[in-house]
Amino acid sequence: MAKPSENSDIQWMRRALDLAAKGKGYVSPNPMVGCVIVSEDGECIGEGYHKKFGEAHAEVNAVESVADTSKLKGATVYVTLEPCSHHGKTPPCAPMLAKLPIKRVVVAMKDPNPEVDGQGLLHLRNKGIEVDTGVLKEEAEALNEFFVHHQTFGRPFITLKIAQTADGYIAAADGESQWITGKASRKQVHRWRREYDAVLVGRTTAMVDNPSLTVRHVSGRQPKRIVIDGPYELPRELNLFSDKFEEKTIILTWNKEASATDADPMLRMMQQNYFRGQVMQVPKMDGHVDLRQAFKILGNEGITSILIEGGQQLSSALLRQGLVDKLELFIAPKILGGGTRSIMDIGIFKMKEIADLKNVSWTQIGDDMLLTGYF
Repeated sequence: MAKPSENSDIQWMRRALDLAAKGKGYVSPNPMVGCVIVSEDGECIGEGYHKKFGEAHAEVNAVESVADTSKLKGATVYVTLEPCSHHGKTPPCAPMLAKLPIKRVVVAMKDPNPEVDGQGLLHLRNKGIEVDTGVLKEEAEALNEFFVHHQTFGRPFITLKIAQTADGYIAAADGESQWITGKASRKQVHRWRREYDAVLVGRTTAMVDNPSLTVRHVSGRQPKRIVIDGPYELPRELNLFSDKFEEKTIILTWNKEASATDADPMLRMMQQNYFRGQVMQVPKMDGHVDLRQAFKILGNEGITSILIEGGQQLSSALLRQGLVDKLELFIAPKILGGGTRSIMDIGIFKMKEIADLKNVSWTQIGDDMLLTGYF
């Protein structure tokens, strides 16, 4: 039978990508993966996706969904990411597929995980299965930008979210900042929170706004909540330390004594109101938490993505140090004329040094405009 056309490959891979996206917010630190199985005569006989971290992979779910296994003979499997070849929380998928009477496997992108990195494709080819790669590769890489970044650089993908007035302010002169953007924009932020592994704020934002950093206006998983508290002095009455999601809170501090006390379970139990979250000791730089090293430590803990909802100081520090991967900038149709600027002093003094955003897009959300761009 003739080899499927390029158009049919794109059609089925696009379906696999749509399936993969259903795992957004639930599979990290694993990647989102979708799989479609098409019979020799062009019929979709099975499909599946990776639904939750620790559970069955997309390929397994797709194979198990096939009602008539006789149709697997000569079938083509479309999968958005190279089938794994190593034992993790679940058995490897490449050997499982190789045992089936399939003819061909079409893969969107290779797995950047060093434990895979082409070994799954090699295993399939060695078993006599035809393998094609690169179908909708860019779309697949974009879908798993958090995973790819974490595997490549060993630190989380960092997105900086800023909400400002048309004239560039994030708070009025008296410090009040609620609400610059409209309800539709705030709902979008809650959608992002459920998709990122963690949401991070600085100590000033924690003290002034007392945020919860939870998902409320949409359904989905609750992210980890990270607060930078170098001297370890924030009051325990804040929402991050006292609400029902307290165990999801991580404190980043350079205070060795504080982190040592919280790391000792006996000492913590002896405290009247001990903190049930996690305290991470990180290096100190110029009197502040060393952000670069902090992100490296968080990456080692399996956190692949962080949404930063910081104020002027934290946002400026991140940009100054080149630690932002993506910017989500809400611009509200409002004028303040004074107050707190969104960004100040990021180390740029000449036009030739200006930071250009890449892959820029503009989206209207309610009355606000959202600028999305990459560094």
